[in-house]
Amino acid sequence: MKIYLDLCVYNRPFDDQSQPRILIETIQSLFLLEKAVNKEIALISSFVLEEENRRNPFIHRKDKIEDLLNLASEYVGYSKKLENRATGIENFGIMALDAIHITCAEFAKADFFVTCDDLLVRRGKSLKGKLKVRIIGLIEFVTKEVFKI
Repeated sequence: MKIYLDLCVYNRPFDDQSQPRILIETIQSLFLLEKAVNKEIALISSFVLEEENRRNPFIHRKDKIEDLLNLASEYVGYSKKLENRATGIENFGIMALDAIHITCAEFAKADFFVTCDDLLVRRGKSLKGKLKVRIIGLIEFVTKEVFKI
């Protein structure tokens, strides 16, 4: 299974763990990263994940996430064709940065684009058939696609 993790998934372990949902998503994100280490799933990285992470003002967090991005078995670089597709996705009402992430997942032929962003999940579901990758929330992904519950 090939998955593209939104940067919020990589960041989840650094968020406020006193909130139950964040704690659950942290455990699930670490679980997925362990599966990537064990080659049970294939992670996809991209130029936009790297660039977004470079902007992180917290050096420790940025360095750790950079290491995690290196777990990816596939990398999507920039191209004009990718930019054009991202612009098309942005025209569906998706924020520019999210559109680029989704396009990278599409270009890598990811099975899933996994995120913690509820608004993006809802928007992705409303665009079913217009996107070439399924956008799914982290909790739903682990529950339904990994554990098959």
